Amino acid sequence: MHSVSLRYFLAVANTGSLGEASEKLHVTISAISRQIAKLEDEVGYPLFERQPRGMALTKAGELLAAHVRRTLLEGEQVLDEINALASFDRSTIRIASSEAFARDILPRAIARYLEKSPGTRFELSVTAPQDVTLRVCNGDADIGLTFSVLRDPEICVEYTRSSPIYALMRRNHDLAARSKVSLSDLQHFPIALLDPGTTIRQMFDMASSFDGLLFDPVLTCNNSSTLHVFTQISGAVSLTSRFAVRAQLTKDGLVAIPIDHPAMALRSVQIQTLSGRMLSATLKGFLAQLIELLEVE
Repeated sequence: MHSVSLRYFLAVANTGSLGEASEKLHVTISAISRQIAKLEDEVGYPLFERQPRGMALTKAGELLAAHVRRTLLEGEQVLDEINALASFDRSTIRIASSEAFARDILPRAIARYLEKSPGTRFELSVTAPQDVTLRVCNGDADIGLTFSVLRDPEICVEYTRSSPIYALMRRNHDLAARSKVSLSDLQHFPIALLDPGTTIRQMFDMASSFDGLLFDPVLTCNNSSTLHVFTQISGAVSLTSRFAVRAQLTKDGLVAIPIDHPAMALRSVQIQTLSGRMLSATLKGFLAQLIELLEVE
């Protein structure tokens, strides 16, 4: 439903590289370059800045990319709804999510929605928080569910709520009976942390630096499930959100204790969609189901 030049333009905008766009589209770089030049001639403005390490969108290019992404998604949505007329309301919802929500909340939300709309199909991609937002911005996901401390101008935040960071530990830990703990309390015990690319680690490092505290984690890992198990086995402290572990605490013999520091409450949960996009009835229905579950957590 889109012209060749717009499809080629969007592929370069999403990848930042003629070479990567060529591989994705299975066409030659020269063909892509010709279509972009043609499009720039029609628009009357350069759409990319040619840089040594790739292609960067100009302001005009950013405006066009945002428009193309929205209209492309809406075009796919219309076709999906037309097809649903003859296929028992069959449509597909693509979700990008942080790991924490993929363990419990999203499986429950999807299962409940399928009870009401059995023809709906779901595609779930579990990835890093910043990649969730990127997938929504690029049109690779209809809905993003992630943790964030900022708002992206290309993103519509359909729902948000504060998601404080907790200290996770065994029930027999020396700090387990407290109603809250300080960062200085945690210095006296082994700690296991997520890698610096996660919002939990970024908030923890910022708060520790502000208080002049240094931590030497016994384990650094990019998978929170691994840290959860390690906390059970070793007795070390790790960091978590209630969304990630609420359903497992009692079963796993763990407790989650609030951390008494303002920076540890700056993070929020966000349900994200592409700004300016018209949402189908199916997407709106699933969003309502997801928000209902998040509200009771």
